[in-house]
Amino acid sequence: MRDDGVRVVLIGGTSNTGKSALGRPPAARLGFAYRSTDTLARHPGRPWPVPGREVPPHVAEHYRTLTVEELIASVREHYARLWPRIEQLIVDGAGAGLVLEGSALWPPEVARFSGGGVSAHWLRADEAVLRTRIRTAGRYPEATPDGRYLMDKFLARSVRYQELLLAELSVLGSEPLEAGDGRSVEEPADAVLAAVTDRPPVTGAG
Repeated sequence: MRDDGVRVVLIGGTSNTGKSALGRPPAARLGFAYRSTDTLARHPGRPWPVPGREVPPHVAEHYRTLTVEELIASVREHYARLWPRIEQLIVDGAGAGLVLEGSALWPPEVARFSGGGVSAHWLRADEAVLRTRIRTAGRYPEATPDGRYLMDKFLARSVRYQELLLAELSVLGSEPLEAGDGRSVEEPADAVLAAVTDRPPVTGAG
């Protein structure tokens, strides 16, 4: 490990950038626990059906009736309510080691932990990558017109959320890791490991 003793690795980014896929390999390699902020509470959930679960009416109504900016305001309020619990996870994780990922992580709030044994990383993906992942998960070609509309609204919220997150990173002088667009998960995962260990990343890491 590095001399600064990184014990908590944070991975943030908008929905469907691959945060969970990125977070698990470093957790396993470092012997850290793995957690997602999604397990704390969902808001209100993804608006497409999965086997054994249809889209709840209140979830469909949420995405159907709110504008993109209203959706952003709603989810940011939700994440603000979660922040005290996230802070506690970070503090508690400093003991045994923790990889924590989730869209609820927000750059200015995370920056307060800078240098305190916490290493933060952010993922970004092109809109085309996000669209493909969302439409694949929701089986877009088989969906009803209303189902497609809900997926498209979720995509629009995800893209806008990423724009706001990247603007915050720019203010802080931080660069995100590139996700998708032909890159394997090993590349950004290696970059994360390089940040908390004494080995260099492999050639081509984002």
